[in-house]
Amino acid sequence: MNKLISGMLGLGAFALLSLTGCSTTGNENVSKLAALPKADSHHFSYANQKEWQIVSGNLQSPIDILTQNVVPYQGAGIQCNYENIGRSVVNNGHSIQVELQGSAEIDDRTYELKQVHFHAQSEHTINGQHFPVEGHFVHTAQDGSTAVIGVMLIEGKMNHSFQQILDAAKETAEGATDLTVKQLDLSLLLPSKLSYYHYLGSLTTPPLTEHVEWYVLTDPVEISQEQIHEFSQYYSDNNRDTQSLQGRNVFIYE
Repeated sequence: MNKLISGMLGLGAFALLSLTGCSTTGNENVSKLAALPKADSHHFSYANQKEWQIVSGNLQSPIDILTQNVVPYQGAGIQCNYENIGRSVVNNGHSIQVELQGSAEIDDRTYELKQVHFHAQSEHTINGQHFPVEGHFVHTAQDGSTAVIGVMLIEGKMNHSFQQILDAAKETAEGATDLTVKQLDLSLLLPSKLSYYHYLGSLTTPPLTEHVEWYVLTDPVEISQEQIHEFSQYYSDNNRDTQSLQGRNVFIYE
């Protein structure tokens, strides 16, 4: 986004999430369980990240966010209008991914929600600390730009929406096809307060394309220890190593 470069329904409604609250009207990168349908043509190993080819630039993701160095951000907040349905569940070879629908106003720009996928352990770190799981809500704008909302998932109470995704992944691995996740309340996968860390980076999987707007939420979401373990049966090391900041500013919006 220009400001950075120069500094989430019922079945017939949308879940509206505002900054202050939410309301609802072998290969280590291969799944350890039975394979789900593949939906990505890039094949790579997390065990051999040094062999990944970067298409251009050195402003890569993920990064370690040092809270003592963040800069107050004068941009706008996040408002998500996500439909509560998962259109499909796939294993793209490096994560469990749910195709989604909806839109989001992110820092005064309109984006279309494409999908959410998960990494364990977290890809971003905060003050050097990893989290058990990190979710990435991927959005695109009409001009082709990409914005990703990252959310840290920590051990706590059972999360109903995350369990729906895990259950769908299991059904698909057992042979179910064209599986949708109905009444998937995405607000349960986002915190009530959508404050964030913001920086310009890249995709975290090959081809590692840059000019990705990252919004890593400051507040985590709880999932249970049992859910963390269940996800680890699919993936437990599908996280890219943190990358050098290369002089970039990391902003905070509160």
